[in-house]
Amino acid sequence: MLKQSSTLKFSNRIKKTVLLLLGAGMFFLLLQLLFPLPDEPEWSPIIKDNKGRVVHAFLTSDQKWRMKTELIEISPLLQKAILEKEDRWFYYHPGVNPVAVIRAGWNNLIKGKRTSGASTITMQVARALEPGRRTWWKKITESFRALQIEIRYSKKEILQLYLNLVPYGGNIEGVKSASVLYFEKNPDHLSLAEIMALSVIPNRPNSLVMGKHNDRIVTERNRWLQQFRQNGIFPENDIRDAIEEPLTAYRHSAPRFIPHLSYKLRNSGASTIPTAIDLNTQLQVEKLVADYIRPLRYQSIRNAAVIVVENASGIVISYLGSADFNDVADGGQVNGAAAIRQPGSTLKPLVYGLAIDAGLLTPKTMLSDVATNYEGYAPENFDRQFNGAVSMEYALDHSLNIPAVRTLASLGKDKLIEALSGIGFQQIKKDRGKLGLSMVLGGCGTSLEELTSLFSSFARGGIYRPLQFTSIDTNQFQQTVLSTASAYMINQVLSKVNRPDFPLSWQSTEKMPKIAWKTGTSYGRRDAWSIGYNQRYTIGVWVGNFSGESAASLSGAETATPLLFRLFNIIDYDSDQDWFTQPADCDIRKVCATSGLPTGEYCESQITDYFIPLVSGNKTCEHSREIPIRSDGIYSYCMQCLPVAGYKKERYPLYEPALLRWMDERKITFKKIPPHNPDCEQVFREGAPAILSPRNGSEYLLEKSNPEPLLLQCQAASDVLRVHWYINDRYFKSAGVKERVFFQPVAGPVKISCTDDKGRNRDIRIQVQYWGN
Repeated sequence: MLKQSSTLKFSNRIKKTVLLLLGAGMFFLLLQLLFPLPDEPEWSPIIKDNKGRVVHAFLTSDQKWRMKTELIEISPLLQKAILEKEDRWFYYHPGVNPVAVIRAGWNNLIKGKRTSGASTITMQVARALEPGRRTWWKKITESFRALQIEIRYSKKEILQLYLNLVPYGGNIEGVKSASVLYFEKNPDHLSLAEIMALSVIPNRPNSLVMGKHNDRIVTERNRWLQQFRQNGIFPENDIRDAIEEPLTAYRHSAPRFIPHLSYKLRNSGASTIPTAIDLNTQLQVEKLVADYIRPLRYQSIRNAAVIVVENASGIVISYLGSADFNDVADGGQVNGAAAIRQPGSTLKPLVYGLAIDAGLLTPKTMLSDVATNYEGYAPENFDRQFNGAVSMEYALDHSLNIPAVRTLASLGKDKLIEALSGIGFQQIKKDRGKLGLSMVLGGCGTSLEELTSLFSSFARGGIYRPLQFTSIDTNQFQQTVLSTASAYMINQVLSKVNRPDFPLSWQSTEKMPKIAWKTGTSYGRRDAWSIGYNQRYTIGVWVGNFSGESAASLSGAETATPLLFRLFNIIDYDSDQDWFTQPADCDIRKVCATSGLPTGEYCESQITDYFIPLVSGNKTCEHSREIPIRSDGIYSYCMQCLPVAGYKKERYPLYEPALLRWMDERKITFKKIPPHNPDCEQVFREGAPAILSPRNGSEYLLEKSNPEPLLLQCQAASDVLRVHWYINDRYFKSAGVKERVFFQPVAGPVKISCTDDKGRNRDIRIQVQYWGN
């Protein structure tokens, strides 16, 4: 009976204990619901370079330097030193150390004052999350919070929180902030002496201020090092070296490198933003740009922007938004690398590349560089001159405007807009409904970021990837912009050095790596561009004024390209990197030197040209044809008026009417087709004259008191001698094809008709208004 009674009592005790524990657990869960653990505080956004160094930091919204220490930055040395000093039983207690509590209570009771504390690292984290007056109730609250913290976080995460929140006086919190601001290094690079110097400050942050009380800090530091020596915590040599190490640290300014990129990235939401920026390269670029712009200020050119991209990965290793971020007078804080500007001629390589892929041309295809009018839009070359028949590669490496517009007209502007919109050209995507053929000459908006990423795709064989600003960028988007064959052809053209846009001011290219590059100058000389690349790097350069002020000497060739060459000389100096190799989908064939088309029966001069099998056009050259002419060579015949006898056949070169006119105006000798048989009564509608002036659909505003007459001018076929002008369907005047005719229009809508001597007709309509008395 006695044994049964004892067993029953023991069983009751177990039940009570279980019920007590369950009750305590339920009570704790209730407290968890009623008093949830505070969230982690806001961290200072920090930007890192490719070596993990903090290169830029921002204050939190409460004006604190609270940089987050990552787990990987908590070195074994730092962890061991902190735990030995603050909480050696950290990994063994549940947040509250009962032994330390009893010991502290006994010592305080016996000695009548506080001689030792019982706060664990976890309790110190709780105190940092909810700061307040040190009272017994506060201590109880901290103990409860410590248990909550232990439930939510792992021990390593709690140690990380402690190191991130420990106070260092003023507005500095956390080991990383202190390490960067006092020692200008990351926590995992601190020596034992530096770690111990930082560890003693939180106990007396107001009386141990780094830079002011270094002697006191050294005394306290060495006291703890001596204690570590006695306890055998660290090797004797390490203790001795740490004690002897001087402390010369003071509070430095927060790092402020790569400011434009840092401000661009700070709103990403991450507390730590690792970039691929190579700080040494960045500093070299900054100095070079600042030195380069300084003398240009006398020419009213005050700013520049530069982006350097590593082609293989697409990462940005250098990013400069202006020549001097701190230059308030010239808007140094404006990010010129992201600003939308007119791109000048920089889109021409893409237009020609798309045309190659569309089978419209190859590098040796001949294009006409003569006066052209597209429903009122008449493009002009930069030098306001015409070059006649030129090859595509000549047109590109000489940056001729008219052949580029002709090519875009043949390709279709929508294909260019679609290609650019698809790879993130935001302003072009936004304005797509308003853009026309002029966009190939800069009549659109782009940024240096967008253009640099585009040219980087040429170096990747036509594969576009967005610029990668951070080393943890997970954007895997890529898109084929050009075929590998087309990209290779463009690379070959843009790498020629005997070009008019090779800067006269550039003296030495002996050690400069081989590059392909394209320049651009916006309308009114407001923006100068030069973007170059080789297999390793793409460098984008913009030079100009953020105010939009033009400068007479500003041009892509003479202002931006010398800077591009200097940048390549410091980034890839004397590189022996292999050049791009001809891809498998790019082949070589013989073409006629006159037309650039595959050779025909009568092609006397032949050259080689790249082409894409099954894509490039295979129509053979017909740059000349047999024309039936009268035996004395006075007239030519068509099939409708060809006589039975009295004629012969001769070969004549075939030129489009616009090119024929240009050759005639410059008195260039060529074998001309005789005038057409005047007795031919057949009326042909094809080849009607093109009215160059006035412009179709235009509105003209004339002054009543002194009205200026309007010019009538046309472009007709080579066999046309005279044209007849009609105004509002009434005969006005007959004149030679090249003769300039003027007329005074009436107000309102005006119909203008031009009929050539073959009966072919063209009509246009304009609107005329008069103003004044």
